[in-house]
Amino acid sequence: MSFTAVIIGRPNVGKSTLFNRLTGKRLALVDDRPGVTRDRREAPARIAGLEFTLIDTAGLEDVNDQSMEARMRRQTERAIEGADVVLFLIDARAGVTPLDSHFANWLRQTGKPVVLVANKSEGAGGDAGYLEAFSLGLGEPVPISAEHGEGLVELHDAMLEHVELVEPGDEDGEGAGDGALHLAIIGRPNAGKSTLINTLIGEERLLAGPEAGLTRDSIAVEWSYEGAVIRLFDTAGMRKRAKVVDKLEKLSVADGLRAVKFAQVVVLLVDATSPLDRQDRVLANMVAREGRALVVALNKWDLVDDKAAVLKEVEDMLDLDMPEVRGVELVTFSALTGRGTERLMPAVMKAYGAWDSRISTARLNRWLDAATQAHPPPAPSGRRIKLRYMTQVKARPPTFVAFCSRPEDLPDSYMRYLMNGIRETFGLWGTPIRIRLKKGENPYAD
Repeated sequence: MSFTAVIIGRPNVGKSTLFNRLTGKRLALVDDRPGVTRDRREAPARIAGLEFTLIDTAGLEDVNDQSMEARMRRQTERAIEGADVVLFLIDARAGVTPLDSHFANWLRQTGKPVVLVANKSEGAGGDAGYLEAFSLGLGEPVPISAEHGEGLVELHDAMLEHVELVEPGDEDGEGAGDGALHLAIIGRPNAGKSTLINTLIGEERLLAGPEAGLTRDSIAVEWSYEGAVIRLFDTAGMRKRAKVVDKLEKLSVADGLRAVKFAQVVVLLVDATSPLDRQDRVLANMVAREGRALVVALNKWDLVDDKAAVLKEVEDMLDLDMPEVRGVELVTFSALTGRGTERLMPAVMKAYGAWDSRISTARLNRWLDAATQAHPPPAPSGRRIKLRYMTQVKARPPTFVAFCSRPEDLPDSYMRYLMNGIRETFGLWGTPIRIRLKKGENPYAD
């Protein structure tokens, strides 16, 4: 039976370590300092034969104002509302704190099944805290060590007792991840990435606010757009490499780069009030090198006074600095108000279509014949280079092999001519194009 479990507890008790242990992957960032996790993250997990969806959450704080900690707590409360079982973690080495007691009382009021977990119980150092945990009134605690993988059998048995109380429901989400379009949102800090995803899906799923650098993990959120399953990846803001000195920020940026590598389409979110600085161009070129379809989105468009001048400046800069993704889709909107965001997904789907397109060999060689007649290849040393044949060997991104008499002598300028011709003739805008030259005869010459 599939069910959902959520891990909660005060900061730095080992929630993300347990999350990584049960999911079998290093999905959540882990560090010795408290408060590393800010957004809730979910993934498939398993203990022995027990399979379920597991949610990692931010550390619980006793605050109810508009601070960042209060917004993090509200994210955790939403996760608990949708969960079937709550794993309440305490630090057995630190013992039961007043904050643990406060949230134990709060959990009893929710009526959710709770498994009390005494983490860091390896050795004798956690014995006193384990015994103290009985005073929380949540039943017998389960002693584990998330870091060393101890006590997972006991955790499995404790969860199984509560799972039997969960009524089986309709598995609406079964297979939802199959064939999903992976869409990563990247950009500089405070560009509005989390706000954009919240606006698209219509709920406060991710922690957002005026503070720069709120997002640390790359959070995946599944969403349905016109019948298509979209897996949205929110990423940490990426600053210039020279400015990234903190270990945790380095981990966050590396997590975001991994999200780009697994994405199919990447939206580069730019603050329209300071459009396309050097870091934005670095990020766009990185997306092109990874071979991903690209969409450039100008956020905070409602704060721009001379919209026509800014738009022209950005378009000219894109054409000049990023010829490898020439014709990239450019969208303007305000993620905070939602105005104009409806134009983003059509641009994403259009870019994805170009990135995933295939061109028949017959059409490609008719074009090649016309292109070489209109502008013949150069003739170094008096001998004309011959382009005999071209075929597409793969999509995602479109990759072609051209059979050439002397590939080492074909200049880069002629390669750009071929790329631009393919892009214009077959509508491959906003996606990288790869052309590989191979020396050899036309295999269909006979």
